[in-house]
Amino acid sequence: MTDKPELHSSIVAMVSLASGIASRHPDMGLCQLDKLRQAGVPEHQIAAVVEIARHIRDEAAQKLDTAFDEKAQLDTPQHASEKAGGLPELKVDTGEACCTPTPSGQSCC
Repeated sequence: MTDKPELHSSIVAMVSLASGIASRHPDMGLCQLDKLRQAGVPEHQIAAVVEIARHIRDEAAQKLDTAFDEKAQLDTPQHASEKAGGLPELKVDTGEACCTPTPSGQSCC
């Protein structure tokens, strides 16, 4: 059996932070945030991880909401206001192989 190299602790903390945010974990990734800052990870890199995780979380929620509304044949007031010029609706086909970029242009794929 060969020893596999372990991931650097900052990579583990980033993955854990992102997955905690994306899954809406009640601990909110604050422990990982502290570890990343103690390890000297630049704030702009931490901000990028947070942005990507939130984007993936929000995109998943939008896909679930859209799929539910289609199956339930609902035209909810929220969707009506979005179509009338309210908040923009994410344009994501559930059959896409990858996600859309974040508002700042960060790729999440």
